[in-house]
Amino acid sequence: MTAAAAGPGRLVVCPTPIGNLGDVTLRLLEVLAEADLVACEDTRHTKRLLERYELSPSLVSLHEHNERARAGDLIARIREGAVVALVSDAGTPLVSDPGFALVRACLDAGLPLEALPGPSAALTALILSGLPVERFKFAGFLPRKRAQLDALLAGATETLVAFESPRRLAATLTALAALDPGRPAAVCRELTKLHEEVRRAGASELAAHYSQNPPRGEIVLVVGAAPPESARREQVLGALRELVAAGARARPAAAAVAKLTGVRANELYAELQRDGQ
Repeated sequence: MTAAAAGPGRLVVCPTPIGNLGDVTLRLLEVLAEADLVACEDTRHTKRLLERYELSPSLVSLHEHNERARAGDLIARIREGAVVALVSDAGTPLVSDPGFALVRACLDAGLPLEALPGPSAALTALILSGLPVERFKFAGFLPRKRAQLDALLAGATETLVAFESPRRLAATLTALAALDPGRPAAVCRELTKLHEEVRRAGASELAAHYSQNPPRGEIVLVVGAAPPESARREQVLGALRELVAAGARARPAAAAVAKLTGVRANELYAELQRDGQ
């Protein structure tokens, strides 16, 4: 539904700059100027953007801790004819940011929803990485448990894009290097900001660099697809995990899967044991 067709009362999802405040679009400025209310992750952060462009709509906080409770009030305002702009601190709302509950409530209520195109740290990093872009998987924030992390990295059959914290980056790269030292990857840090850095190399080289040079700022990690054999092995392990989750005993299930796939039963069982660590 276009802005013209949407009418006066609607929710507009508004991407904001991921670092450089000059990366706004004319449509974003038009919507923010028109909005009766701006629902934002952090009102202090959003005020800096609004002040830059001399805008002063009413603000209300909408974050992970109050989103469900606040959605009802915002839906009521939209029913009354208000234009509500949804923004996050940076980039596109809902992409590892608050907003889904409000969007879902808007659709459930049959109210107009509009989404503006705009900045995304994930897509910007993907393009800068130099890795294949035809097919990719966005994983959000990477899992903390080593077994889950290994499963995700080993099973990626396409380019993998994920957010990572500076303090965990070196450990994540070390885990990747243990699976495949030469796996191509790119660390994209502080995108569009003054100290933007994109480092492209194999996993082992990147792990060594960031172990010696702890990074700062916001990071997007882009990892090349796993070798076919690694991805196949992870698919076999995934099938075994499903059997065990359904109630099968681990050792007999591992033996059965081994007969069907050719992967050694002891290796499969050992991987299951690692999952429990």
